[in-house]
Amino acid sequence: MITPEIRISAIMPAFRAEALLPRVLEPLMAMLARGELAEVIVVDDRSPDATADVARRLGATVLVTPQNGGPGVARNLAAKVAVGDVLWFVDSDVIAWRDGAAKLKAAFADPSVAAVFGSYDETPGGAGWFSRYKNLMHRYYHQTARRTATTFWAGCGAVRADMFARVGGFDVETYRVPSIEDIELGYRIHAAGGVICVDPTLLGKHLKVWTVKNAIHTDIFRRALPWSRLIIAREGLGDDLNTSKAERLRAVLAGLWLLSPVVIPFAPGLWWLPFVFLVLTIAANMRLFRFFIRHLGPLRAVAAMLYHQIYYVYSAGAFAWCLFEYHILRIRNRLHVP
Repeated sequence: MITPEIRISAIMPAFRAEALLPRVLEPLMAMLARGELAEVIVVDDRSPDATADVARRLGATVLVTPQNGGPGVARNLAAKVAVGDVLWFVDSDVIAWRDGAAKLKAAFADPSVAAVFGSYDETPGGAGWFSRYKNLMHRYYHQTARRTATTFWAGCGAVRADMFARVGGFDVETYRVPSIEDIELGYRIHAAGGVICVDPTLLGKHLKVWTVKNAIHTDIFRRALPWSRLIIAREGLGDDLNTSKAERLRAVLAGLWLLSPVVIPFAPGLWWLPFVFLVLTIAANMRLFRFFIRHLGPLRAVAAMLYHQIYYVYSAGAFAWCLFEYHILRIRNRLHVP
């Protein structure tokens, strides 16, 4: 019996992406020309620039949202008209590798697989050590994750169209801004019995430029707080990616190390305490530290690791606040992200 060819629709939500589209659409349009994709759909989220015109000129099918609603709305709109058996979501600041469609066809040849996502490659486009740190950190977690997951990533990830329709697509009422709408979708796919695979060879180059300011805002208000509220109210803590038991231990050690100097004025005899926690913190993060040294060099790796401890503390602080909010303040209806 001949297995039917899996048709893949590439879907790219785009807002103010005029300058990026020539780079990010190039590999997708090449896959389309080779017959590896059924279509490439760009959804212009009411951009004030020439995003839609550029996408049309490059050969993509273009849809326009009724009003600006964020990437979840754009992806849902495309899913309604896509012809593919598989919906491949690629962000407008991600350059998918040329073998992406082949990777997806191989993964979805297993009928039990409902969704697949990959990771960023090791040469992100953002200049500066901080942008490289943020994108490489994301790569590290996805490269070292378990091969099956309970969450999903829409930066470069694909879902069977029938499963996407069955679970209702992205929740655009709760998550009205780019947030954890893809993570939450993954939870629903998993609850529906779908297998979500992590393929570390399904790669994309991230072009986003990070600053400390936008990183902290995104990490806290678009990731840590809504994800914590979702975990506490509905899902429970998992044991993979950013919420694994090992990551929780590293967050505790980071907090103890950064707070331990406060003890010294009150107990001078404990002057050695910060050094002990520093050694434990380094040991717990040694694999990541070596990864950063390999990709950033020694000095930038040290800077990245120091900031990473701060990241642990404010992320754990957000989770602690959500526990207080839920159990003490009895506020249990804040899944919505304005």
